[in-house]
Amino acid sequence: MRSAEQSRDAASVWDIATPSRRGRLPGVSMAGFRARTTGLVDLGVVPYPAVTVAVDLGEGTLTVADADGRRRSGGVVVGLGSVGVRGRGRDIACLQVRLSPPVAHALLGACAEPGAAVVSLEDLWGRDAARVQERLRAAGSWEERFARAEAALVRRYEAGRAVEPEVAFVWGRMVASRGGVRVERLAAEVGWSRKRLWSRFRARIGLTPKRAAQLVRFDHAAHRLAAGHSAARVAAETGYADQSHLHREVMAFTGATPTAVGGAPWLAVDDVAWAAAAYLSDDGTRTAPA
Repeated sequence: MRSAEQSRDAASVWDIATPSRRGRLPGVSMAGFRARTTGLVDLGVVPYPAVTVAVDLGEGTLTVADADGRRRSGGVVVGLGSVGVRGRGRDIACLQVRLSPPVAHALLGACAEPGAAVVSLEDLWGRDAARVQERLRAAGSWEERFARAEAALVRRYEAGRAVEPEVAFVWGRMVASRGGVRVERLAAEVGWSRKRLWSRFRARIGLTPKRAAQLVRFDHAAHRLAAGHSAARVAAETGYADQSHLHREVMAFTGATPTAVGGAPWLAVDDVAWAAAAYLSDDGTRTAPA
C-alpha cells in the first residue's frame, strides 16, 4: 500500500486551508491552496465528479489548460469530468471550490453544457467575476475569503435556475451507489423514460447518465489506487468486470495507467483539503472515496 510518507511528500508542496464551519450551500466545498515553493508547479488534474472553480489569488500567474492547450487564468471553471486538464504556475495561491453538478447548474449555468472543459469564470459571471476575485484578494485571512466566496455563491444560487428534482435525485443515487446503478432502473425510479432521462440529465449535468456513472465509479477506484490497493483488488471491489476493464477506463479518463494514477500528486491532497467535504451530493451526503 502507499505509505503515509509518500502521501505526505506529494502533498507537502502545499499549505492547505479549509473552512472552520459547514457551509450554507449543500454540495459546495472549498479549500485554499498556497504553494510552499516559488518555483514552477505543473500538475495534471485527475478528472473528478464535480465542477471545479479556481480563483487565482497569488503573486504569480496560475494558468489552467485543457487537452487542446487552450489556457485560462484569473477565475477558471473546470467542467465535470474534464480530461487532460493541467494547472501550471509559480508562487501559486488560489481558492478552489468544488460544486455538485446540480448545484453548479444553478450557480454557473452554461458550464454544465456538454463540451465545457475549461472556461473563464468571467465568461459565465461577466464583470462580477473580477469583483469577486478582487474581494477575495483583499481579504485578510482564509476564513474571510471562504465567507466572501460563500456569500457570492449564495447570491448566484438564489438567482439561478435549479435543475429538475428528478435530475438531482438521479445524481444523488449515482453517488450513493458509486456509479453502480443502471440507467434503466434510475429512469423507472423517477417515472421517466430512459430517453427523457438521458436528454434532461445530459442537458443539465453536462454528461450522459452512463458517462456520469462511469466518472463516479472511476473516482472511487482512483482514490483506492491512491491509497495503495492493487489494481486487481480495486477492479474487483469497485464494479469493474476485470482488471483490464479498470485499465481501459482509467486510461480513458486520464491517459495514464492505474499505477500512475495511484501516485498522482493531485489525489494526495484530497484527504487534507476535502476530508470533511460533502463534495459529491447536492444534499450534503458524502461518500468516502476510499
